[in-house]
Amino acid sequence: MNKLLKHRLTLPITALLALVLLNTIARPSFLLITVQDGALYGSIIDILRNSAPLMLVAMGMTIVIATRGIDLSVVAIMAVSGAVSLTIIKGSPDPNSLGVIAVGIGVGVGVALVLGIWNGFLVAVVGIQPIIATLVLMLAGRGIALLITQGYITTINSAPYQFMAQGYLLGLPFALFVAIGAVIIVAIIERRTALGMLTEAVGINPTASRLAGVRSRGIVWGAYAASGLLAGIAGILYSSNIMAADANSAGLNIEVDAILAVVLGGTSLMGGKFSIAGTVIGVYTIQTLTSTITFLGVPPAVTPVFKAAVIVIVCLAQSARVASWLRQARTRRTPAAILVTETEVKAR
Repeated sequence: MNKLLKHRLTLPITALLALVLLNTIARPSFLLITVQDGALYGSIIDILRNSAPLMLVAMGMTIVIATRGIDLSVVAIMAVSGAVSLTIIKGSPDPNSLGVIAVGIGVGVGVALVLGIWNGFLVAVVGIQPIIATLVLMLAGRGIALLITQGYITTINSAPYQFMAQGYLLGLPFALFVAIGAVIIVAIIERRTALGMLTEAVGINPTASRLAGVRSRGIVWGAYAASGLLAGIAGILYSSNIMAADANSAGLNIEVDAILAVVLGGTSLMGGKFSIAGTVIGVYTIQTLTSTITFLGVPPAVTPVFKAAVIVIVCLAQSARVASWLRQARTRRTPAAILVTETEVKAR
């Protein structure tokens, strides 16, 4: 029992269950799932579907943070990916053609991969601090997306493209399967090969890992490339959900939510040890929290404050130092007087 309480996932799971319980008490229909035309609908299903883009971005962010880095450009990469894909599809004679959609998605995700490689080059080869290197693309990315769309919101009418975010497969949202696929692939690569151990080694001590023969430059470069690739796919899902490429609002603040999800999952921003399962739980916690805020009618201007307060509480609960202070407070007692008997003195 003691071991279970000390597990790194105990607090994230507790926070998620607490949010689910709060929602259930506030609106008993929260856990209600209905079936219409063979598809599942309900608040839980909406959370699973809407969290797909965040899940993709958070998976990439987990790998980057594990190398002691950060990627603030994911939101810009999402905007560029969606803009490229929709521009290609809209310019084609048949927007419903599966071949055209495949080309549009492939080019959009390919551009996102190139942007991720560019971030990795600046960090791993040039040696620029991660926060500065990715901040450059964060600022320039939306401008690039606006250039691609010529300053307009590009909209399309394509049922196959819309299916990716709004369609259903086997009764569940197709976007959920995309998110599950990304989690499985990342988990296999990072936990079933030596790459995960090497990534942690680079994050814990880059100099020592390099002296030990680990090619830290290639691992860091690959982490940012993976982050760009996953952000590009997230951009496709986001544009598919609204059927438009809006360079100004695509994925707004998703980089902050991704970082929060990673931290809530128990991954340290100092690099090294990371938890893929923890990130998954963190994503669903953030998405459930967002749903809770919306239901409670919190004004949009106050939403960041409300979310920040909840996150601070959860992070404090996860803090080892805070736990140590609480233990000391519980075990602190007035020292008893030490009585030394005459026999004990003689025994000495």
